[in-house]
Amino acid sequence: MARLQVGALVFQYQAIDVVGPLDLLNGSSKFIQNAVNTYTPIDEKVLANAPEFDFHHIGETLEPVELMSSSIFVKPTITIEECPPLDILLVGGADPGSFQLSSKFAEFIRQHVKSGKLVFTTCTGAAMVASTGILDGRNATVNNQEFNWVKKEYPNVKWTKDTKWVVDDNIWTGSGAVAGMDMMAYWLKETYGLDVLRAGAAVLDYEPRDVEGVQNVLPKRYDASGKQISTHIFI
Repeated sequence: MARLQVGALVFQYQAIDVVGPLDLLNGSSKFIQNAVNTYTPIDEKVLANAPEFDFHHIGETLEPVELMSSSIFVKPTITIEECPPLDILLVGGADPGSFQLSSKFAEFIRQHVKSGKLVFTTCTGAAMVASTGILDGRNATVNNQEFNWVKKEYPNVKWTKDTKWVVDDNIWTGSGAVAGMDMMAYWLKETYGLDVLRAGAAVLDYEPRDVEGVQNVLPKRYDASGKQISTHIFI
């Protein structure tokens, strides 16, 4: 199974928009599942089916960038010019009213979408991508608190807030930050199976929601009295 190249653009995004989905991918990876297997048994099927990723944090330069939240700085691992072809591009969300995506980043997104490879946006990341014009005529969602503003700003996009994420061909848009993790969880389940998702989610002690925002992705567990108990099993 070929290693997937995953990249996130480094600008003033909200930290969890990018860190959350990437940590879920990382937790589901063969590397992490083999590491966990040292401490608690992991099913051989999960170890065999778990994906492998290379992560790239893509900057215009290699200078650290201060994020929008919590005084966190991210140092890019690679520049736009040096970045290898990506299988997955993740775009987090900045303040859509004050942040403007650079022309280099905008063109990078356009070329990636044109290649047919996957793009995931989280929170107001959809507004960042909409600013490039490539969401025109497509279905998309965005953080529901900014929904009305974004809808007026980019009227050519078919915005909806009926679901937690929207898939339109190779572009996946998630609403709030945690919905971006839920969206990535769905992609993991559909691509690698429920067991791989469950193992990756257990690393974070995280339970994903479905596209309607309901926690029914992982099978529920109950004790002898019928009381619902923790979804994850920790041995």
